[in-house]
Amino acid sequence: MERTKTPALWTPGDWNALFGLGTNVLVNLLVMTGLLKFVVGLPDDLTFGRILPAVGLMLFLGNIYYAWMGYRLARKEGRDDVCALPSGPSVPHMFIVVFVIMLPILGQTGDPVKAWQAGLAWVFLQGFILIGGGFVAPFIRKITPRAALLGTLAGVSIAFISMRPATEIFMTSIIGLTCLAIIMVSWFGGVRYPRGLPAGLVAILVGMVLAWGATALGLPEIGGMSGAALASSFASFGFSIPIPAIGHVFSGFEFLGFILVTAIPFGVYDLVEAMDNVESAEAAGDTYSTTEALTAEGTISLIGTLLGSPFANAVYIGHPGWKSMGGRIGYSAATGLFVLCLAWFGILAVFLNLVPVVAISPILLYIGMLIGAQAFQTTPMKHAPAIILGLVPHLAAWSKTLIDGALGAAGVQVDDALIAGMAQNGVLYHGLGLLGSGAILTGLVLAAIGVFVIERKWTMAAAFAGVGAVMCFFGFMHGPAVGFAVTPSIALAYAVVAGFLYACGQLGWADAADPETGAAEPQPAE
Repeated sequence: MERTKTPALWTPGDWNALFGLGTNVLVNLLVMTGLLKFVVGLPDDLTFGRILPAVGLMLFLGNIYYAWMGYRLARKEGRDDVCALPSGPSVPHMFIVVFVIMLPILGQTGDPVKAWQAGLAWVFLQGFILIGGGFVAPFIRKITPRAALLGTLAGVSIAFISMRPATEIFMTSIIGLTCLAIIMVSWFGGVRYPRGLPAGLVAILVGMVLAWGATALGLPEIGGMSGAALASSFASFGFSIPIPAIGHVFSGFEFLGFILVTAIPFGVYDLVEAMDNVESAEAAGDTYSTTEALTAEGTISLIGTLLGSPFANAVYIGHPGWKSMGGRIGYSAATGLFVLCLAWFGILAVFLNLVPVVAISPILLYIGMLIGAQAFQTTPMKHAPAIILGLVPHLAAWSKTLIDGALGAAGVQVDDALIAGMAQNGVLYHGLGLLGSGAILTGLVLAAIGVFVIERKWTMAAAFAGVGAVMCFFGFMHGPAVGFAVTPSIALAYAVVAGFLYACGQLGWADAADPETGAAEPQPAE
């Protein structure tokens, strides 16, 4: 590796990573815009004139700061292969804040502005949880096995990153599979396209040609493109910058009791997710300060919220993917500038009607594949069962989300009779809810217990089971909301398991690995 004192601010690989991360963020911004416009029903002047400009500035600051962290790391270590942490809108936040906070408030008050204010207050609390949590995260990383951190992250990547784009690909397979092949032969197979065009750009261009070609042939269902919709979208062009929304933030505290039910557990979720993503970067060769990354994430989210963004900034999932594409430092800063232009100049509405989403879906699927694979590739082979254990809660959460969406679309209320009927047909709805609630924490705890059992580290396994008991009791795991004695039976079960595991160590079953099996010591995150 060539050692350099002054890292390059831009490399050829940054083009690939820019189109990868840029299109990823673009997709999420388009989804975000659709949620605000069509689900919550916010007026266009609020969506395009206040919220999106604030989101754009927030994401710009996040990407610029993480590019600066990457630059400092490259200079400190004298390396030219450092990849900046990616940054973008927190995808789980988008859906939680809309469906769990804003939509119920809208139904209760009939006022979309109050729904927006409740969302602002919710993210305001999240920011402080992240800033405070950043100082304990390094300790958590130190005692938690890598298989646990990356295993629960792999669950997120498979269930909530990969599955939706994978289904979209096969719903419009002529575009989706073609674009997936274009990406795979380049990013997995190493094929270079003419004139060094990034694979992400080639896939998007081919997808656009296929979608608009189908529309020209009278087949608008392939790609869903409409000339009339594209023409009307140009009316959104303009220039809007964020303005302070401090009064709106504090007006949202009118609903504080309702907000706290999800703000605290989801703040912990954010903490663990960001910690996982920093761990993922370290596994790929770039070691960043967890405290600095989390403090920056929380602070930038607060800035965005005080300017009108009901969405949070996040240390983004996918660092190994962007690094494998050749991304270094410049791609992160360029993504921030790209997003700023989209949000401040009203371009999002045009993109919403120009690029078929299915052409971008393969990029998201690729990132999901890479993150899922990393959990197995950077941990001991014998820890694979523990990783699978960490995946399971996310599959439960994903399944329940689909069921809830289907029942909601049908206007069906969930009651005991329906739950019993589903159980008779093999759908254990109640069990999916218990297992999937707090999935990222549940996956981490279960996978950690699995690793330490495999390594015969009984005391550590018992400690994680004990932590699971406490978090269950207060609703952070296996419960619908934070409270007191939320799921006492499951908390008791974890406590019993903790006692059993501790007894295993006290009965003379040594904490050290069995010399006959050659078992290695567990690999904590640091």
